[in-house]
Amino acid sequence: MKNLNKLLLLIVFIFQISGCNAQKPANKMDWWKDARFGMFIHWGLYSIPAGEWDNRKTKIGETTEWIQCYMKIPVADYKALAARFNPAQFNADEFVRLAKDAGMKYIVQTSKHHEGFAMFKSSDPFNVVDATPYKKDIVKAMAEACKKYGMHFGLYYSQAQDWNHPGGAACSGHWDPAQDGSFDKYLDEVAVPQIKEILSTYQPEILWWDTPCEMTKERAAKFEPIIAKYPNLIVNNRLCPGIEGDLETPEQFIPATGYPGKNWESCMTMNGTWGFGANDHNWKSSEVLVRNLVDIASKGGNYLLNVGPTSAGLIPDPSIERLREIGSWMKINGEAIYGTAASPFKKLDWGRCTVKKTAEKNFLYLHIFDFPVDGILRLPGLASKIDAAYELKNKTHKLNVESAGNYLKVNVSKVEKEKYATVIVLETSDEVVVYNGPEIHAEYSIFIGKAEFRITSDIPEAEIRYTTDGSVPNTNSAKAEQMNTIAAPASFTVKALCFIGGNAVSGLSELHLSKEKTISAVPLQNCKTGLQYSYFEGAWGQLPDFSDLKPLDQGITQNIDLTMKKRGADYGLVLKGYLQVPETGVYQFLLTSNDGSKMIISGKTLDNDGLHGMEGKSMDIALAKGLHPVEIQYFQAGGGDGLKLEWKTEGKDFTVVGKSYLFHR
Repeated sequence: MKNLNKLLLLIVFIFQISGCNAQKPANKMDWWKDARFGMFIHWGLYSIPAGEWDNRKTKIGETTEWIQCYMKIPVADYKALAARFNPAQFNADEFVRLAKDAGMKYIVQTSKHHEGFAMFKSSDPFNVVDATPYKKDIVKAMAEACKKYGMHFGLYYSQAQDWNHPGGAACSGHWDPAQDGSFDKYLDEVAVPQIKEILSTYQPEILWWDTPCEMTKERAAKFEPIIAKYPNLIVNNRLCPGIEGDLETPEQFIPATGYPGKNWESCMTMNGTWGFGANDHNWKSSEVLVRNLVDIASKGGNYLLNVGPTSAGLIPDPSIERLREIGSWMKINGEAIYGTAASPFKKLDWGRCTVKKTAEKNFLYLHIFDFPVDGILRLPGLASKIDAAYELKNKTHKLNVESAGNYLKVNVSKVEKEKYATVIVLETSDEVVVYNGPEIHAEYSIFIGKAEFRITSDIPEAEIRYTTDGSVPNTNSAKAEQMNTIAAPASFTVKALCFIGGNAVSGLSELHLSKEKTISAVPLQNCKTGLQYSYFEGAWGQLPDFSDLKPLDQGITQNIDLTMKKRGADYGLVLKGYLQVPETGVYQFLLTSNDGSKMIISGKTLDNDGLHGMEGKSMDIALAKGLHPVEIQYFQAGGGDGLKLEWKTEGKDFTVVGKSYLFHR
């Protein structure tokens, strides 16, 4: 055991975390990393139609702030909304107090969204002071209220899309001659001056760019000398492709492992839309929202949760109710969120973990989503000596902790369950040391005859043992080699553990590998090269049922690309034909698109649907040599576009599916 303790000091995974002492921040990101939770506010003229225009309603997947683009509303008609914008019930103090009571530490307010309407007093006349009966500067009111209540303040600005200024709609597939013009002139005469205005007038701590289509590094350089004047300004990564900014911005999803080593922030809605939607009642529960916050914090990120005020200036009641419920949970458990760092555990079956370091102690906060049936929380691979364990809401309620081999057990059988998540605290004077389970790598999730996998670990001097019969590995189990090959008659699960000195020290890792039958090719002859395509136009937020739609154009394409499109947005494609598979084997397909796409090959579906940037999804499939029916669907709603299909076989890199493999009858 002495040897084992010495080896523990070699630190496989020491989780160092930022201090939470009351000190002056060392750099501009310190307060932001401690905050963990903020409010996004999407508010503009789009709150008046609220998802409906001329008896047409936005569809599922379409967000209300994009209504002008979706429904191709002429510039003059949309600008006329300004004369109706009079949010007389708006109270900036109430907005900020609501965010503060919810446990939020910062607010990011839209100063100008894609509609081009400024929510501040601007030299450009299309603004809330000069073009509306309201006549008041909303951004100024929010900035002052944030300062009054000690809330950090940021501004969103859409630099690359502006549907109501000439040249600003270049990347949206403009639909009105009034939008014609030079994009560079738009940047010089509208975007650059307005960035100067909002930074100098309101002194935001965050500048939140959006949708950088048509932006280049040369165009981004127009903003760089302005930003350079504000060294403490936090900027995100959406100014221009290739410019990282200070933080990553995953939208409407929580990345599986976060972005290790980077600052990141998941921005998400409470229902399905960013701006106010009168007909969007698909509200997430308070439980989902609290658990999103916990999940994001456990991965080292921030949660930017959106509200969309009405045209009257009110935050919708369902948003208020949820924010108050989140606030009630945060009043008790905020310590387990603020100033914490990512979990040292790769996986916990019952919930999540956040950690914090002070001068005297390290704290592990165990967020229980699902109480174990036997009342015992098991922490795999935790090697640190625990000094105390207790409930966060009742620190006098001490809990029993015991070590059981490679697991630490915490008895929570008498802990009262809280709504949404129950937090248990572990204190240790040691560094937080966790021996995570080994990594099991397989090139494919399926196999035909033999399955191959590798098992690795970053634990010094660890010996990895594994099983394939469902049992937990022991010192007599098979020893992991550089490459392990199994000729299995059926699907199986690999289980692996790390051992030091004959003792199991890590968590248990598992990977399921499925044995599948090869899908036969179809016996066709005299096929012609290329795929048949059908071209459609329409405004969608997800793939429509193309079988119910009449194509505007049809023909043959030699490649899987977008060369047959007639405009830059609001169109769809269906490509049909056959894919020539050169050899029998397991293939991995990678379908990448902006926006949504889907591939169906020999009855198997690879789904990459939805509104998103250039994003890829993959699928493994066993195919016999020969022709296989294939169909690819795609739609583009706005912004950048792209469609690419790649494939690979064992030991090879992805390559684009080229024209020599595409056929039709």
